[in-house]
Amino acid sequence: MDVRMVNLDGPLFSSLQHLIDAPDEMEKAMGASSRSYVRDAKAMASTPADVKELPDAYVCVVDMPGLKPADVKVLVEDDRVLVVSGERKRQDEEGNARYLRMERRVGKFMRKFALPDNADVDAVSAVCLDGVLTVTVKKVPPREPKTVDIKVA
Repeated sequence: MDVRMVNLDGPLFSSLQHLIDAPDEMEKAMGASSRSYVRDAKAMASTPADVKELPDAYVCVVDMPGLKPADVKVLVEDDRVLVVSGERKRQDEEGNARYLRMERRVGKFMRKFALPDNADVDAVSAVCLDGVLTVTVKKVPPREPKTVDIKVA
């Protein structure tokens, strides 16, 4: 195609340019609070975790390299949801350092796990070892069947 035939002032180019600029315009219209919501949602999605079931407990394993136990909060919400949250901060470095690449994520993180009915929300423990947080939720032991005596009337 001959470049001289393309009309950069025409309606086609104008429409394409509008589509390219649309994400920037949407972000401005959404405001800062929406951007922080999106950032928090990304933080939740990018916090890797494994959940496994043992005969007597449920175990959640979350990678948290470089974090101290004081930087992490583990709680159980009223509606039987286990919440692991915190914030990873950038380590202070020398004032003359310049990043050439920044790939390690910093900022808030949060993961939520719905607990099953047989989870004992009063028996939750958490251990942080070598940058791995392990949260254990014990199971409520199953009820033994109760034998009902039959009386002769």
